[in-house]
Formats: sequence, structure tokens, C-alpha cells
Amino acid sequence: MMAYEENIEVQGARVHNLKNIDVTIPREKLVVITGLSGSGKSSLAFDTIYAEGQRRYIETFSAYARQFLGGLERPDVDKIDGLSPVIAIEQKTTSKSPRSTVGTITEIYDFLRLLFARASDAYSFNTGEKMVSYDDEQIKDLIITTYEDKRINILAPVIRSRKGHYRELFEQIAKQGFVKVRIDGEIKDIVKGMKVDRYKTHDIEIVIDRLKITPSPELDKRISESINTAMYSGDNILMILEEGTEEPRYFSRDLMCPTTGISYPSPEPNTFSFNSPKGMCPDCNGLGHVYEVNENKIFPNRKLSITAGGIAPLGPYKKSWAFKQIEIIAQRYNFKLDDPISEISEEAIKILLYGGKESFEVDSKALGVKRQYKIDYEGISHFIKSQFHEANTTSIKRWAKEYMDKIKCPTCEGTRLKQASLNFKIDDRNIAQLSNLDISELAKFFKDLETKLSGNQLKIAEEIIKEIRSRIQFLLDVGLNYLSLNRSSKSLSGGEAQRIRLATQIGSQLVGVLYILDEPSIGLHQRDNERLITSLESLRDIGNSVIVVEHDRDMIERADHVIDIGPKAGKHGGEIISQGSPAELKNQHTLTAAYINGDLKIEVPKSRRPGNGKSIKLTGCTGNNLKNISVEFPLGKMIGVTGVSGSGKSTLISETLYPILNAHYFNGVKEPMPFKKISGLEHIDKVIDINQSPIGRTPRSNPATYTGVFSEIRALFAKTQEAAIRGYKPGRFSFNVTGGRCETCKGGGLRVIEMNFLPDVYVDCETCNGKRFNRETLEIRYKGKSIADVLEMTINESVGFFENIPKIHRKLKTIQDVGLGYISLGQQSTTLSGGEAQRIKLATELSKKDTGNTFYILDEPTTGLHFEDIRVLMNVLNKLVDQGNTVLVIEHNMDVIKMMDHILDIGYEGGRSGGMVVAKGTPEEVAKDKKSHTSKYLRKELGL
Repeated sequence: MMAYEENIEVQGARVHNLKNIDVTIPREKLVVITGLSGSGKSSLAFDTIYAEGQRRYIETFSAYARQFLGGLERPDVDKIDGLSPVIAIEQKTTSKSPRSTVGTITEIYDFLRLLFARASDAYSFNTGEKMVSYDDEQIKDLIITTYEDKRINILAPVIRSRKGHYRELFEQIAKQGFVKVRIDGEIKDIVKGMKVDRYKTHDIEIVIDRLKITPSPELDKRISESINTAMYSGDNILMILEEGTEEPRYFSRDLMCPTTGISYPSPEPNTFSFNSPKGMCPDCNGLGHVYEVNENKIFPNRKLSITAGGIAPLGPYKKSWAFKQIEIIAQRYNFKLDDPISEISEEAIKILLYGGKESFEVDSKALGVKRQYKIDYEGISHFIKSQFHEANTTSIKRWAKEYMDKIKCPTCEGTRLKQASLNFKIDDRNIAQLSNLDISELAKFFKDLETKLSGNQLKIAEEIIKEIRSRIQFLLDVGLNYLSLNRSSKSLSGGEAQRIRLATQIGSQLVGVLYILDEPSIGLHQRDNERLITSLESLRDIGNSVIVVEHDRDMIERADHVIDIGPKAGKHGGEIISQGSPAELKNQHTLTAAYINGDLKIEVPKSRRPGNGKSIKLTGCTGNNLKNISVEFPLGKMIGVTGVSGSGKSTLISETLYPILNAHYFNGVKEPMPFKKISGLEHIDKVIDINQSPIGRTPRSNPATYTGVFSEIRALFAKTQEAAIRGYKPGRFSFNVTGGRCETCKGGGLRVIEMNFLPDVYVDCETCNGKRFNRETLEIRYKGKSIADVLEMTINESVGFFENIPKIHRKLKTIQDVGLGYISLGQQSTTLSGGEAQRIKLATELSKKDTGNTFYILDEPTTGLHFEDIRVLMNVLNKLVDQGNTVLVIEHNMDVIKMMDHILDIGYEGGRSGGMVVAKGTPEEVAKDKKSHTSKYLRKELGL
């Protein structure tokens, strides 16, 4: 075997900050790339190895296909040998479509649909009876044996409980040669001009044949023909009515209720799909929710009058058609537009909301005559609804949405499916009930399902059940036992989405593939980390190469090969400082080795802060899986919220506490999850949520613009002597304004190549070479540097460069303090990781003047952070708390948890088994609680 087949050889990699490095990566091994944030790990793994793999894949397409994709630029690397097909499992790749769920992403739901189409039993939604279906031969035999020596009518139902006079229908039936019909249970002759009461509901059946059952070959033939005719006329349903009785018996080629005669079409996989017209609920179109107008949002303050703007969508009184109609309604219902809405009658409120048509007369005292008025009013509620459903512009839809609530669809009760689809069952459960189960509960359902099936159903179902079972096991292996198949992919965290894709890849059982993962341990409790590592090892063991960009200690120690990149970040990184087995890594003199060995560590604080004695109390939280819990957040402390994945931490903090605080201090509109009461809000004066959402979604956004420091820098350039002579204002130095920017790329510095099926590719603008500005603007210099040079500086360089300008220096220093000294001022926000974006937001908040009464909320701030970066971050957070603020951190990292003043541990498990407060108190107090999963790892960390 040749060398390149045993290893992936990368030679001369220079992407971003990589220093022309050569690296040998063993194939079919678990390889961890680690190092400080910004040292070049992602540049090597994703921007070099994965980018080259993607480029080679596109080169295998035909010339015809490639013309639609454009050319993918080769990464800046001399040579890569031994590269297998590459699959990158990142954290940003999950669909955000409301139709995408855990079940659809993992394909388990597709197998479930197939299983229900082939092995389920149908039940009537009217009587609950098991549905039956027959072929024509069975129907004939049943008629002969059941009705021997009896007189019967063979009927074909054509109208079922519908209004109308049906004159044309009777004429049509007569033309076909039939002479009798059964109308509402009574058999009648068809006569010319026959019709029924159009305002009543009717049941009409054609009398196909009337005969006595006396077995003979002639009778056999006659019944077969009658069955065929009845099935054709009755849309695959016929009825047998024995003479002298009133209740007919139904037979159908389709699935049918033997008592009421309702029928379902034969099931197919699409019958159970909420993305297909065959299966989706007609009212919510398979989304599971609808938008309903909320009366309280239309009349937010009933003390106001209509004139003063009491009807929120219309605003204060102005001359318009709507207000003209309201004036007429006011005359009819005896109220004035200046009256408070609370004093207007219910009847009038109903007309205002839902509209109506009415004519009325009013005595005109001045003229001594009666005046005619006409109300023809659509109603505010109907108008908002019609705008929401029919408007062509997003802004109008958004306006309408402000007055609506998103509610569970009342027709399908959130199941997304048609009524018929929900009445197919396996072991007494329909497909929606199975989709609602946690993955762990679903695993129990499928454990011995074969024993509950028999005959043909079992034969068909066996292979499908095996597929479902193996995919469920993969989800359990990566620690996602608390999710359910109907969980929307929009609600998944980056780490959860990544682990779902990982489980899907393990399920695909591909061999000879190179997998590249970006911090798969994000959002995972230490307890579940073990299962994740085992999953990656199994991916390796079936013959794949696995490269993981990771900081987790356990992952590093279990790897076959560790590559450490450094020594520092940004321009001071990009070198391979050590590589080899974890044992060899420990002998190196690197920051990673020092933390793994224990030579360096994040120290446990000598004492815990007592806080300021005040607290926020939140009671009766019942959102998602929370079990009516009440919690207390002591202020002036660093609070850690811990617990296994899916236990309810985000529901409690991000979806209950934060929306309440945000609405109270900043009039935020996000509706909090259900709770009973909150107290203590007067003890803080603002709340700041520092999450990992991008600081901008286009390459135009960067740290300088986000933090606001770029405005100060532009003002500084405008004050230079040369700029003053030329009359340049601060706007001249903005790449978003015409005048100073390069007009070829409109100040973007990049040209976008649309890739259609793949993410867009950005290349430097050929006019300005990525500088963003035109030649005249670049001629203005401050201390020898142009505005473009300043944007290319790292934060570390710019701190020194602007040390004499306090306004600029203070903002830059805070970015440096949170450990981001290596990024450049103008770095595109699209290239920043979630953890980097979070720290830029933190720096922005730190640079503002703080009151010492702020409540900070951070969700997993250690994402993407090396041990050393965590130490730097904790120093910053400690400073915030020392100034009197409260910092709440949702976290799994033990280095962070051990530094908390107060811990709130949620559990006991994830999903339905979570949502309770397991333990609370200082880390030492929580560590003593044997019921808590966190305590086991905390004891080890605290040396207890």
C-alpha cells in the first residue's frame, strides 16, 4: 500500500492565517484538531481540506452541469494527497423551514410513513370500528350467504348529507336506464321534473337492482354485474338493503366503516405526509398551527377612545373610509368616538371586529326628516386576516401578524395531518402519537413490535422496523434521547442539529468517507459526551476517517491522533505546534498540553460571593417540559444553570425569564412561556442577552461596525488635515455610502458568485482588490495608514495604534479583553464562529457605561473556546459581577460551573423526564447531591 493511501498529506497550506504548513493526517482514525480560538483549526479542516474535497467533487460533474455552478476556487494550498470524498457536519446546516422536523431530517418519519402505509389497521373516526375492504368476489359471496332466500335492494350512494334540489341528477339517472332511487330512506320511482327540498340535507342512492337471493349460475352473473355497476356509480361503495328493514349494510373496495359507510382511500406513504396534499391538514396546510386575530391586541387599552387611537391597527382618528364607517356604526349603536372603548356595547364591538351589513334610519332634528344610513363594514378582524393571507408584500403580512396569535390548529390539534390519516393505527397508536414520543419512549415502542403484528403485516413490516430501530439507536448514541420526531428543526441548537446529522450519517453506513465535524460536544452534558465519542469511534471503525475540531478534554484524550495549532491566535497562530497520540501530546510544551496535564488550570475561587441579598423570584413555570417549577435568582452573583441536554434550561431562561425581563425593560414583543408570577424586577434596571446568533448575515458586517467603533474611526479620518482640505466628511470613509467606496463592488470588497445548489462563493473585487474604497479615499492617511489598512489591523494592533484616542481605545480594549485580539477590525461577520460573535456582543456591552444593576444572560459562552480562552472569558465575567451586576450562564463546561456562586441544576433527565429543579446552591452544596448528574463531575472537579 502506497503512503498517500494511508495518510492525507497536506502540503503548503496558506488559507487565512495558516503559515505554509505541511501536515500528515492518518486515515481511518479519529483525529482531533485543537488549539486556541482563532489559531487556524477551521482554516485547516474546513477552508482547506473540506473546500478542496468539495472542489474535486464538482469537477466530476459534466461540463454542462458545471456551467450552472461556476468554478470553485482552489484553496491556497500546494497539494493534498489521499483525500477521500468529504462530508462536513457543521452547526449551521440544518433547514430552518417550518416543515422540517427531527423525523424528516433523520428519515425516521419517512420509514414510519412506509410502515403505516403497509402494516397499519384503519379505524372509523365515527364509530371507532375497524375499517374493512372487500374485492368484488368477496362481496358477491357475502351477499349470497348472508341474504339467502331474502329479497334485497342493491344501492349505489350518490349524495351523502348534502343540500340541493338535484333535478338534473334525477334526469341523468333516468337517462342511464334506472327507474328507482332511495331518498332519505324511502324508495321512489323517478318521474319527470322530480326534485327535492333544496334547503334540507339529503341522502340519495340509486336502486341498481332488486332481487331475491336463490343461488344459481344466472344469479351469480346478475349479482356480479350489479356489483360492478353499483361500484362504478357509487364511487367504490355499494349498500345492501334487505326488504322490510331500514338499516342498509355497506360494502367497499376501499377501506370502509361497516356501520356508517364512511370510507378512506387505500393508504400510501403520502397519506401520512404533512408535506403532501394527500396527508396534510387542510386548515393549517400541514404546519400544525394557524394565526388567529387577538381582540386584546386590537384594543390594547380599553380606557382609550377610538379618537385617541384605541383601535391599534387604525391609530388615532383621521379622515378615511374606515373611520367614516365607524362613525355610522356609532350612530346606529349610540356611542361617540370620544367614549372609552370599555363603555361601548358588546354588540357594537362585535360589528367593529367582525363587520356586518345593515340599513337604518335616523331622525335629523335640524332638517326634520329621516336620513337613511347603510353599514357595509368588513370588520377589523376580517381585514387583518385577509391582509395576512392575501397580501403580496412581507411588510403588510408582518403588520397583520402584530395583531394575531400563533395557536395550535384546532382541526388537527397540532398533529399536521388529516383526520383520516390519524385513524390508521399500529398497536393502538397513530403516526402523530408516535412522533410525539421522546426518542427513548419510541425505542421502547419498537423494541418488541413484531410480537404485536402477524401474517402479511409482519412479513412486510420486519425490514422497515429494523431500519427504524437502527436509526433510533443512532440518535440515542449521540445523546438525543429527549427529542421527539415532531420537534421542529428551527428550534434545535447548533450542537443538536450537528449531532442529528451525525446520527443520520452513521445510519447511512458509508465507508471510505472523510467526515469533518465542528465541535460536536456543544450543548452536551458531560454524561452524554461518552456516548458521542463512542459514536465517532464506531464511524471510524466501519472504515471512515474522522476529523474533529474540538476543545473537549475527553475527546482529546480518546483521539487516535491530535493536531495542536498555535502557538497563539490570528497572525500569531497558523502553525502546527505538536501532533501525535494524546500520550505524545502530554509531553509537549504547549498551552493545550499544560491544561491536559494539569500544569495549568482554571482555579476554583477561594470563596463564593454573598450577593446583594436581593433576588428575582419566578413561580409556576410550565413551558415545554417544565413541571410547574418555581426558581429564585440571587442578584449580585454569578449564576450557573446546568443539567443534562434537553432538561429544560433554555425553556426556563431563554424562553421564560428573558422574554419577561425584555418585555418589562425594553417593551420586547416575544411571548414568554407560561408562568404564574415574577417578583423582584425593581432590583435591576436592564437585561442583556448575549447569544450566539451572527452579528451580521452579510460580508458588509464586521466587528468594527457592530461595536460602533467604526463611526469613531471615520470621524477621526474626517478630521485629518488632508480630509479637511478636500472637504471629506465621515460618510466619505463608509463603504456603505456612495462617494468614498469602490463602486464596482459597492463597498463590499467582494464579488458574489451564486452557486445555485451550493453556498455562494465570494471572490475579491478586481477593481479595489478587496480594499472596498476608491483611490481618492485611500489617499487619506492617519499615522501613515489608510482606512482600509485600519480595517485590516487585528484588534491587538489597533489597541496600540489608537491608544491616544480614548473613545476608540476603550471599545477596542474591551474586544481584546474578551480574548478576541486576533481578529481583524474589518473581518467579515460571516466568517466568525458562534462563540466569537457572542464575545463581540459581550465586548460591545462591556464598552457601554454600566449601572452595576444589569442582568446578563449568556447561553454556552464556552462554545469554540480553548481552556486558555475560557480563563480569559471568566476574568471578564468576574469583573462584571464584582461591579454589582448579575451574570447568568447556561453551561455544561465544568471549568465554568466550578466558578459559579450559585448553581441551579435542572433535570433529572431530558425531555419528559426533565423540567424539575434537582439541586441548587453553591457548587460545593450541589456536588453533595447524589441525585444530580452534574454533581458527579463537579465532585471530581472540586476534588471532593
